[in-house]
Amino acid sequence: MHHKPVENTARILDLDREELAALRGRELTAAVAAAEGRTMVAEVFAERAALIPGEDGRGVHNMELVAAFGADIVVLNLIERAWDGTKLTLPGLGTFTSIADLAAHIGRPVGINLEPGDVPEIRRATPEYAKRLVDMGAAMLCLTANPGTGGSYDGLARVTAVLRKGLGDDVALWSGKMHHAGHPERVTAARLTSLVEAGADGVVLPLPGTMPGVTKELAAEAVAAVQDAGAVVMGAIGTSQEGSHTNVVPQLALTAKEIGVDAHHFGDSFIPGMCDPELLYSYSVAVRGRRHTWNRMALGGRGTRGGAC
Repeated sequence: MHHKPVENTARILDLDREELAALRGRELTAAVAAAEGRTMVAEVFAERAALIPGEDGRGVHNMELVAAFGADIVVLNLIERAWDGTKLTLPGLGTFTSIADLAAHIGRPVGINLEPGDVPEIRRATPEYAKRLVDMGAAMLCLTANPGTGGSYDGLARVTAVLRKGLGDDVALWSGKMHHAGHPERVTAARLTSLVEAGADGVVLPLPGTMPGVTKELAAEAVAAVQDAGAVVMGAIGTSQEGSHTNVVPQLALTAKEIGVDAHHFGDSFIPGMCDPELLYSYSVAVRGRRHTWNRMALGGRGTRGGAC
């Protein structure tokens, strides 16, 4: 399945908080591609507010914190812990019946992780729940696999094809693994392009230096193949190195730029349910400089509470 680039697409790093919040679907994917490797994505546990959560539910949700440190896109993991199928209950933020309203509140597009494996039904990549999330305003669906779930590339390709058929062409489906997920198999260009053939407009690739055997040469070949097939590539840090010291940043960040990824992903393993925000900041400075990083950080902060119950 080949995806044509959208002409005159705004770069995601040039958008303000209102424009970011409204960004979703293939328009989001095109805005990431237009930014030429300068998009920051942060994944967080849906139910976590790591900073002073308080018994009364007040505090700062992890998605707010990563937005403040430079994330362009926020992805919620383990969605079943905060979503009952109709509403999201988020510590520090309250209850939302619309993901679009949540995105407007934090000033970022909000994506959702779904999985093909043996996981709670509400987190499983099925057309029923995926459509509910899209209808609520999910900016993109990241089809991936958490540790120990046994997710395979074949399984990801199958659910990608099912969801693409069920959701249509306009929905952003990014698919791939950040680690073995309990099903060790070699990362290859063929396995990643099979996800594009199944309907993914974005593919997830473990960054060199985060997973054994993923070399610069292999990764560069895979990135080129996926992009030639018409999809963007998100280079992932999902092996707890999102909690490393900042001296790992030059190696990971500049290697990611060298191999050509379109977006840079930080996983959720450090402070409960999120990455080290200082590492996110340092990485952002490495790949897009202080000008774009500070601009994105200054667009953080809560907006008007709209649509929250």
